[in-house]
Amino acid sequence: MAVSDEFASYVADQLSQWGAVSVRRMFGGAGLYRDGKMFGLIADNVAYLKVDDSNRDDFVKAGSSPFNPYPDKVKTTVMSYYEIPPEVLEDPNELSEWAQRSMDIQQRKKENFRSRYNAGRGGNEQRRRR
Repeated sequence: MAVSDEFASYVADQLSQWGAVSVRRMFGGAGLYRDGKMFGLIADNVAYLKVDDSNRDDFVKAGSSPFNPYPDKVKTTVMSYYEIPPEVLEDPNELSEWAQRSMDIQQRKKENFRSRYNAGRGGNEQRRRR
């Protein structure tokens, strides 16, 4: 899952008008971060963005493939990242829009976690008072 410095810099440059994006090396690949949240990744010099039901169809319609960390395995693990279509990667304006939708997924995920966590805490506080 090697990532060349040149490709990582290219992806970061393409995203630069959207905001400050950092590329952090990890597990032979790299994560794409903004405001401390990972919204994408790079593996084998292919860039991927976070997907869920809100944006998956856009990637599928564009012919993108899901990230598979173990492509040689018979049983595949499909993760919630899809390849950025080449025409999107080449257009900084469109790439910014796609990246923002991936960032929104991370924000919703965080909000859902907080509401579930807080709901659970409220229940525990009720039990302790009794």
